[in-house]
Amino acid sequence: MTATSAASMWQQPQQPQPPPQQQPPPPQRAHVWRRKMNMFGGGSCSQPQPVVNGTSAPGGYPGCDGLSAAEPSAEQVAAFLRAHADFLERFVMEEVQLEQLERWVIRGTRRAKQRLDPASAAGAGAAGKNGRKTSLSRWKFCVHADKRQMLQELTRSLQQRPAQAHVLWELAACICQAVAADGFRLFLADRASPEVLAQYLGLDSSEGGEPKVQRLSSEGAHGAEVPTGPAHVARTKEPLRLSRAEPDPRFPHAFHANSDCTHVLYQPVVQPDGQLAAVLELWRREPGPPFHEEDEEIASSYLVWGGIALHYAQLYVSMNKQRTLNDFLLAVVKSIFQDMVSIDALVMKIMNFAQRLVDADRASLFLVDSKTKELYARIFDVGVSDVVENAGELVDEAGAKQPSSREIRFPLGTGIAGQVALTGEILNIDDAYSDPRFNRMVDQLTGYHTQSILCMPIFIRGVVIGVVQMVNKHVGTFTKEDEEAFETFAVYCGLALHHAKLYDKIARSEQKYRVALEVLSYHNTCSEDEVEKMHAQGIPDSIPGVDDVSCFSYYFSVFALDDYEKARHAIFMFQDLFGLSRFDTDSVIRFTLTVKKNYRRVPYHNWTHGFAVANSMYSIIKHAPGVFSPNECLALFIAALCHDLDHRGKNNKFMLETESPLAAIYSTSTMEHHHFNQTVTILQQKGHNIFSKLSNSEYKQVLGLMKHCILATDLAVFFPNRAKVNQLLADNSFNWNSSSHRLLLQAITMTASDLSASAKPWELQVETVKVIFEEFYEQGDAERANGLQPIPMMDRNQPDQQASSQVGFLTGICLPCYTLMDQLIPSTRPMLEQCKANLKRWQEIDESTRLKEQKT
Repeated sequence: MTATSAASMWQQPQQPQPPPQQQPPPPQRAHVWRRKMNMFGGGSCSQPQPVVNGTSAPGGYPGCDGLSAAEPSAEQVAAFLRAHADFLERFVMEEVQLEQLERWVIRGTRRAKQRLDPASAAGAGAAGKNGRKTSLSRWKFCVHADKRQMLQELTRSLQQRPAQAHVLWELAACICQAVAADGFRLFLADRASPEVLAQYLGLDSSEGGEPKVQRLSSEGAHGAEVPTGPAHVARTKEPLRLSRAEPDPRFPHAFHANSDCTHVLYQPVVQPDGQLAAVLELWRREPGPPFHEEDEEIASSYLVWGGIALHYAQLYVSMNKQRTLNDFLLAVVKSIFQDMVSIDALVMKIMNFAQRLVDADRASLFLVDSKTKELYARIFDVGVSDVVENAGELVDEAGAKQPSSREIRFPLGTGIAGQVALTGEILNIDDAYSDPRFNRMVDQLTGYHTQSILCMPIFIRGVVIGVVQMVNKHVGTFTKEDEEAFETFAVYCGLALHHAKLYDKIARSEQKYRVALEVLSYHNTCSEDEVEKMHAQGIPDSIPGVDDVSCFSYYFSVFALDDYEKARHAIFMFQDLFGLSRFDTDSVIRFTLTVKKNYRRVPYHNWTHGFAVANSMYSIIKHAPGVFSPNECLALFIAALCHDLDHRGKNNKFMLETESPLAAIYSTSTMEHHHFNQTVTILQQKGHNIFSKLSNSEYKQVLGLMKHCILATDLAVFFPNRAKVNQLLADNSFNWNSSSHRLLLQAITMTASDLSASAKPWELQVETVKVIFEEFYEQGDAERANGLQPIPMMDRNQPDQQASSQVGFLTGICLPCYTLMDQLIPSTRPMLEQCKANLKRWQEIDESTRLKEQKT
């Protein structure tokens, strides 16, 4: 190759030559490249001739063999390298250090991005040497030798301790090693106030692995606010490089006089959502080189993956907190519905968990006294370690979390807790002493220093019922996350406190109920004098008219006896039906006398009516031996005697319309349920249980039958029962051995006894109707007083309705009932016949009344 051809080779791009069969060894090619570069740099002619593709160029380069030297231009070198890319690659891989190659690649990536995005380049220039943003491409081109090890260490750290501070610490250590820094410091950012930084000091094993932090002060020696590197980076979220030799006037105190640190790099750690997580400070000592933009790029590349790790660390912490909160809420629910605890015990639980929930040093819970408009607490400052008791504020001396017998009170609006109770708004105070609402006297008395306060209201049905106050978060200040978690917790606190208050009220009401029941039982039970009197007079062996097995026993007049004699007759009927071998005589006497006493003095549904129904049941049983079993007879007779206990002279419809407390307890058959419960109450009184000698199975059977029989006296129940029995009789399918059919028979028998006044002789019928209508009129008056319009039958201003109402009553209810009784128990036919006779008389009176009305 001639010199001219060699020169033309540098001037024009050449097509790549096919590789020769034998390539010189790499060291030889490297030396050739050095010789070429020396010649380009103006070397002498004594330099060896260049070798291109293993062949020397005859004639050499210009400047050799007496010719003048001509230095190749940058364009010529670039053209040669483009034409021989394989040669350039071999040289770079063998001669250039890996660190230098990384710097070239990073610089090239940055310049390419600036060419593609002029606006970004302009922005970077305006920001100075620190203006740039992290991108994933830098991580792609960062081929640091320790990258794999770094990923493995971070992954292992994330698995073992996925806390955000720990992940950041491990990430900072990796970056420090990657950029060959002599050391680093990590400043954690407050999530609520990112510009508030706290230096992370690692983990303290003595405190169970809790992170140690030291809050970064922004004040200088004279109290003036001095901008610092970490604070600046936290505010701008841009990297910052400082060197002692080139001081930045913005940061006059960047380097301490006693520090051997000469170069500093501050790198922001920004999460994918743009939230600042921390500021990383890297530093080098003398004679280490200053930090370059390549170091920023390497750190930014590491932080790309680190941001993902931080994201999952936050997810883990959030899920762990939520799981802990859910576990506690479940414990609270169990405590409420399984072990109804006292208010004080529940308050202790709430305060202890609230303290752990937000990592607070102290906790207080105040309840609102709506009557006095005050906040009060019997348990105050859980978590305090030293003791002062002054001005009604108690601090536990031994550190024991025990409730105090002292109760503190202060008006709503006083202090921070009072303000929250008054406004219902959350207060999150970073610096308590800068808030004028904070009462410093407490700290002065206790020697405690309050820094941060989180105070949260507790609502129930939109009303503030309490306030929880957390003091001094162990790490930093209370965050927005603390507020959100505590707000959820406060909802369940409100439910827990509400139910605890209800439980307390129920417990108090139960005690009041027991006292009232004791008083009532004293006044509503028979006295021992009455029992002795009954014993002295004795129970007769027979009473004329009552024990008569003829039809006249159905027509016995209850008006001929006074109340006490009715009780004697009732005891006789009981003894005549069942004997006293299975029953205690004293219990039977007490029970009967107390039943008499528990019938109210109303016109109709009184003790006379109760005795009359029992007498009719006695007559039915006596005239139909063998129809009912002994336990059925016992249940029927006692149910008849007690079926209207404590009747108020008003029907079920009135109780529902006037919203009586009884109607709230029993929605159907209101009064009948109450009558049965009164019967059970009397049986539970001392010395009144007439069934005490029965077996357990007999006792349950008799009580069940009594309830069925008493509820059957509700006429609303009679109509479906009548329809069922009519159908059975029409189909000729009534089965005496069927328990359901026998229950229907008992129900019809109870109705027949309850309506027996309509089957009495006419004189008794008329007298009974008078007291019935007097009670009806009293209910009508009560309805009118409650703004209701009474029906004509209950309107005392319409007395002419008596005959027509009786005709309808006997025709629609009484005759169908006694007709069924006649079919099932033929011995009751006298009741059906007398009912028909009475109906005829009422029809005559009704017809006469109508004729008079027509004439007038």
